[in-house]
Amino acid sequence: MSGHSKWHNIQAKKGAEDAKRGRTFTKITREIIIAAKAGGGNPETNSRLRAAVEKAKAAGMPNDNVKKAIMRGTGEMEGVTYEETTYEGYGPNGTAFIIMASTDNKNRTTSEIRRILSQHGGALGENGSVSWGFERKGSLEIDAGGRSYDDLFMIAVDSGAEDLKQDEENTTVITGPEDVYKVRQALEAAGIPVKSASLVMIPKTLVPVALEDARKIARLEEALDEHDDVSDYFSNYEMSDEIIQQLEQES
Repeated sequence: MSGHSKWHNIQAKKGAEDAKRGRTFTKITREIIIAAKAGGGNPETNSRLRAAVEKAKAAGMPNDNVKKAIMRGTGEMEGVTYEETTYEGYGPNGTAFIIMASTDNKNRTTSEIRRILSQHGGALGENGSVSWGFERKGSLEIDAGGRSYDDLFMIAVDSGAEDLKQDEENTTVITGPEDVYKVRQALEAAGIPVKSASLVMIPKTLVPVALEDARKIARLEEALDEHDDVSDYFSNYEMSDEIIQQLEQES
């Protein structure tokens, strides 16, 4: 996998360990509310809601919180209404960023995202300014269980996946955006545990970054992780293993 993907995974794991429990629950609650509002409150028929509920369980969110979030989404319980919005912009060295957010005040969130990008050597762009350089895909992180890459690749492709990516830490199955649930069922039926499943934006090309720009990107991503309205983000940078090791030592 690219250096970008490896550093993003390292950051995500660090964030999961360091982030306050309340912030994690806040973001997942918004995901559940939006998913239930868009597709109904039944996880069996709403794949997006099912994925959000699974994420809640993995994070240790109480079942009562999950039920209340679903009821807020379906309108059975009053609460704040959130809308989804996507921001496109630039980070250090002209790297492209797509930022997904859920907010109850779009003007406030837009202003804050613009400030975060500006403070870390970037700028907010117009809709369509960078999304042309990405493809929307499904991503399933699996437990390889000691199987070889060739065996996993064949099982993944037979399950309807498009590709399999593997590095020393992660094994990821790539699918079409509409095939995530189908492929997940097939993989689990083949005895391969799926640790997580999500929709992602994969860059068509990668931009190599030097150490100083990598430091700026790390600080930018930390600010995005800490913002309650930001649900996810994607970029097209690539870091060498040496730079990743340096950032790990500094963090």
